Order: sequence, then structure tokens, then C-alpha cells
Amino acid sequence: MTKIRWHEGTASHMQIKENKGVTWLTYPAFEQFTDIVHGFSTRLGGVREGIYASMNLSFTRGDEDVAVHENYRRFAAALGFSEKDIVTSDQTHTANVRIITDEDRGNGITKPRPYTDVDGMITNVRGLVLATFYADCVPLYFVDPVHHAIGLSHSGWRGTVAKIGAVTIRKMQETYGTDPADVYAAIGPSICQECYEVSEDVIEEFKMAFHSRHWQSLFYKKENGKYQLNLWEANRIIFMEAGVLPENIHMPDLCTCCNPDFLFSHRASGGKRGNLAAFLGIYNNK
Repeated sequence: MTKIRWHEGTASHMQIKENKGVTWLTYPAFEQFTDIVHGFSTRLGGVREGIYASMNLSFTRGDEDVAVHENYRRFAAALGFSEKDIVTSDQTHTANVRIITDEDRGNGITKPRPYTDVDGMITNVRGLVLATFYADCVPLYFVDPVHHAIGLSHSGWRGTVAKIGAVTIRKMQETYGTDPADVYAAIGPSICQECYEVSEDVIEEFKMAFHSRHWQSLFYKKENGKYQLNLWEANRIIFMEAGVLPENIHMPDLCTCCNPDFLFSHRASGGKRGNLAAFLGIYNNK
């Protein structure tokens, strides 16, 4: 069994689930919403070997398409939806958020995506499942149980500086009437501060994007002139500044780079890896 290293020694915020040989992660707080399906993939339960072992969900990392399709089929079956209902992002580290409609069903899985440069998606369409991709960057989940709307966004350091989390919430406000105080938000498994060394030019971007009162909690400088950056805390701050209640923000306590046998990590693998995926959808029959 794969040994998992939980951040600060606790597994309090995410649960490990297994069905039909597939292992994934969930947030207990989201399971109160019976019309919502969600999960975050792990490396376990797929068909591949080597650097892609075994649940690679990327068509762009050099893996065989037929194997990736089979992994999608297995993952969707384990969680109780169809891979044909998935809509995927086209991540280029932007703060672009797309409104997803029924016409988008299958984009990136059963048919080519008709869009580019989309790092976030929102929808209120039942039967659709949004999917975004990771191997250290930060997944952001959004559930509005009042208006039955959801959002899913990819936030690397550039997306965090651009505050894609706040952009996503504003888009949900404009499109569905979402009140940020009703939103349940979660930060997904991603690289922790202890593993995330960055250069001063990145820190300068964060200094411009975040008030100085937050700097101490976001980064610290080391003797080698580099910095350790906390993307989890940065996105938590973004959520709160956007109006999400602190008690409705859920943290991962799970670092991709600390768990390279359980989760894909770009830094831990030197770039030789597959991709994880975050999934969030609205059931059609509940």
C-alpha cells in the first residue's frame, strides 16, 4: 500500500475513497450536497506503467491516447458518471473563466475543444462534469448550493497572482446570481510551501498582488536568496477577500511533491510524469 504523507500529520480535510480499483480524494464538506459529484484523482487505478503509472489523465504528456481514454472511462465509472459528460479546460496560466453549456459536453474527451486559454470553468447544467489538470499547481473548487452552480479553476503562481479564484466567484455572481457567502470553496492537493522554492521575481509579483500585511504568511527568504511560497494560504486569502466565509473554505493538507508515489508532481519527477485531474459536476438525476 502506498504510504501517504499528510501535511502537518493530519488527514482531517480530505478523504481517500476507492471503488472498482480506482482511488481518489474527496472533501467531506461537499458530500452534504447530494446533487454534486466531485473528486481528485491519484496515480492509482489506471492502466499505464512507468512515468505514467497508472492513472494518467493527460493527452499531452506523450502517453497513448487509447490508454488515457481507458483511464477516463475507469475513473468516471468509479465515481458514477460517464466520461462522455466531461468538459475539460485548456490551461495556459491565464485567469480566463468560461461559462460551460450543454453544447460543451465532451470537449477534450469525445471531441476537440473549440476554445483555448481557459483555466477556469463554471456551469449550472445538470449532467456535466468539469475537469481541470494538475501536477503541483492548485485546484480550486466552488459550489453554490443555493443556485445549484459550480466552478472549477486551475491556479498556478500566475493564476494566483491574477486571483483566478476571485475571478471565478465574480463570474458566478454575474452569471447565476451567486452570493459569495453561500459558496463552499476548496483548495485541492498541490505543492506545499516547504516544497515550493521560487525566485525573487515571482515574489515581486506577489508583493504587488497582495497587501503587505499578508507577506509574512505567504513567503519567506532563505540564505540562498530564494523564497518559499505558500500558494495554499494565498488562495485562502483570495477566497476570503472575495466574500467566502472562512468556515466554508476547505484545505487539502496534502502536497503533491511530498507524495510522488501517490500523486503526480512536476517538481518531484523532474517533469517526467502524467497529470492528475480535479472533477466537479452536477448529477442529472438528483
